[in-house]
Amino acid sequence: MKALYTTSATALAGRNGQVATDDGKLSLALSYPKEMGGSGEATNPEQLFAAGYSACFSNAILHLAREQKLAVKSAPTKATVGIFQNEQGGFALTASLAVELELDQAQANALVKAAHQVCPYSNAVRGNIDVQLLVNGIEL
Repeated sequence: MKALYTTSATALAGRNGQVATDDGKLSLALSYPKEMGGSGEATNPEQLFAAGYSACFSNAILHLAREQKLAVKSAPTKATVGIFQNEQGGFALTASLAVELELDQAQANALVKAAHQVCPYSNAVRGNIDVQLLVNGIEL
């Protein structure tokens, strides 16, 4: 299958260094968050993942709304990402997606459930990360 788009980024020194995309459009300092013993002075991979997941999921909702001819102009999506130590001594992530939609609750729920099947981030993490979905403050 041919990729629609590819990109690359390089991290120089893990969580306490620099990360940049090969095209130079993104270049960020990284640091451990204070909660993990770091300075918290720069961004971290969990924040970057949350930003990407929220943008991608919001777009999946808008894509499906257009296909279904629903009058949805925005799909505010807050992604909350956590990191924890797993039982094997490694680390794992959790994610929560909180979506606000100006639709009746049943229609909003259906749209978010469908977006969870379409979004490439959701498809990538399915079976690996617990993802909680909330629609207008109500858990699915």
